Amino acid sequence: MLNLVNLTLRRGADALIEDANVLVRAGERVGLVGANGTGKSSLFALIRNELQADAGECTMPPGLVMAHVAQETAASERTAVEFVMDGDGELRRIEAALVEAEAAGDGERMAVLHGHIESIEGYSARARAGALMHGLGFGSSDEDTHVSRFSGGWRMRLNLAQALMCRSDLLLLDEPTNHLDLDAVLWLQEWLRGYTGTLLLIAHDRDFLDAVTRRILHIEHRGIHSYTGNYSDFERQRAERLAQQQAAYEKQQAEVARIRRFVDRFRAQATKARQAQSRIKALERMEQLSPAHVDSPFRFAFKEPDHLPRPLLTLDHASTGYSETPVVSGINLALAPGDRLGVLGPNGAGKSTLVRLLAGEQPLLGGSREPAQHLRIGYFAQHQLEQLDAEASPVLHLQRLDPRARELELRNFLGGFGFQGDMALAAVKPFSGGEKARLVLAMLVYQRPNLLLLDEPTNHLDLEMRHALTMALQGYSGALVVIAHDRHLLRSTTDRSLLVANGKADAFDGDLDDYARWLAEERRASAARPPSPGTPQTAANAGRREQRQRDAQRRKGLQPLRQEVKRLEADVDRLSMRIQTVETELAAPELYTDAGSDALQALLQEQGRLREALQAAEADWMTALERLERAESNEDNPA
Repeated sequence: MLNLVNLTLRRGADALIEDANVLVRAGERVGLVGANGTGKSSLFALIRNELQADAGECTMPPGLVMAHVAQETAASERTAVEFVMDGDGELRRIEAALVEAEAAGDGERMAVLHGHIESIEGYSARARAGALMHGLGFGSSDEDTHVSRFSGGWRMRLNLAQALMCRSDLLLLDEPTNHLDLDAVLWLQEWLRGYTGTLLLIAHDRDFLDAVTRRILHIEHRGIHSYTGNYSDFERQRAERLAQQQAAYEKQQAEVARIRRFVDRFRAQATKARQAQSRIKALERMEQLSPAHVDSPFRFAFKEPDHLPRPLLTLDHASTGYSETPVVSGINLALAPGDRLGVLGPNGAGKSTLVRLLAGEQPLLGGSREPAQHLRIGYFAQHQLEQLDAEASPVLHLQRLDPRARELELRNFLGGFGFQGDMALAAVKPFSGGEKARLVLAMLVYQRPNLLLLDEPTNHLDLEMRHALTMALQGYSGALVVIAHDRHLLRSTTDRSLLVANGKADAFDGDLDDYARWLAEERRASAARPPSPGTPQTAANAGRREQRQRDAQRRKGLQPLRQEVKRLEADVDRLSMRIQTVETELAAPELYTDAGSDALQALLQEQGRLREALQAAEADWMTALERLERAESNEDNPA
């Protein structure tokens, strides 16, 4: 399907990919991962024939039908559903030929073309386009709305629907979840699992990659490395490879040190000079292995807030919306330090409206909003990326927050967010979406908020930065409210959920799997025609309602056990990540000098303590899992 042979891609004088060989077979679902700037999107551009290889070649079968998501959409007056149907290029070509045949009065040609439309299921194309739009969050009334009426994010959804509409052999998706909410991500995940063509996917959502892909291509150090399995399998395999690489590196460094000692000792002795020279040549010939840098390039943490009042913020029978029309009503919510709240709900239900109310940026239409005296809110939303001063540097943005801070301190702080060297002093204007998002997050962290409101914080962030953000949030001592389509972030940082739906905001007794099932039920219910007023409820409807009530009661009963499993699993993950960090730090050569002996002993002691704690945490986790499995089994098989 796709064959890269000795491929080299350059950006200016620098090689992004060098001498790579990759074979992708028909029907494979492949995830393409790597740090920002390593060449993932450039490789897609090469496959689309928008870039030329600097060396080597990229070959594909003739007649291949390829689909990808356009990055821009003109403000067209074409209706949305017709725009999506344009993705089926073959259907559009047949329709154009049919118009010509009708104009020419060629009945035989018309019959052939109608047969062709039938064979490709062209008569159901509008229904197929409508189903794609519905899955991505559009309502029925949106189908006949002109494309120009939609905002940029919704136009990107239309572009995605158009790409899915194409009956393609090869589908290229570059960060398809960036402009989606959780319910659309779940729908897209299921659609892609049923896709029969070959899929190449760039994504920074690990749960999405796990569900969709069966092979990972990792771009690193200008090479493309192939791993069998999904993203979690890739992480395990890469960790093993890096551990082996680290061991080989340490062994090589010991050999290098031994040879250098010989050279230094005997270089000046005539009887040993020839042997010393041969050792020098051996050093020159020796393959230079790199130490394995498994830790994230991003390092930051939330400092303790100056004040942690309890409660931080209270909503009492609050209502909010637009133009005096409530979107969410009857909200009762009290946030205290240590709260971890994930906000769930269908698209358009009012999740972001609720978070804006918490932030004080949305009008209160009823009830009350009571902030604590020392409340300090850190609010992240996508619109804030565009509110950055395009001509100011990251350092200047922080100096405006803290004029008394020294530049060196600010640069050190920004280094933890990837703004190193001259980048910390460069204007923001040419920054990518991910770089702007990192800067906004840096500004939030710097201000030491005691209430953190995050509305889709992972858009544009790569996997390493998402990992760093997750770890930082786990150590945050204030209250946290998160809207995110990244399920790994939600699972790792929140312990309870609020469901915004049908104009209300209520506690959701269930995990993300339960929420996915709830969404499926809602879709089925909305697809069914609602009964007319006064129509008696049928026995079937009553039975379904009773079943939903029993399911809800069952979820509620199991929730404490699930929360305990989730908490212990988070402890295991935290300890495992800390052990990896300590073991990476132990590879530093300076520790094995006289000056580093104290630090070495401290790290070794910490490593021992962490391993003991991990063993205990894993035992507790397994015990909790067994209790949960027994409880679930008893629910499924009552006596």
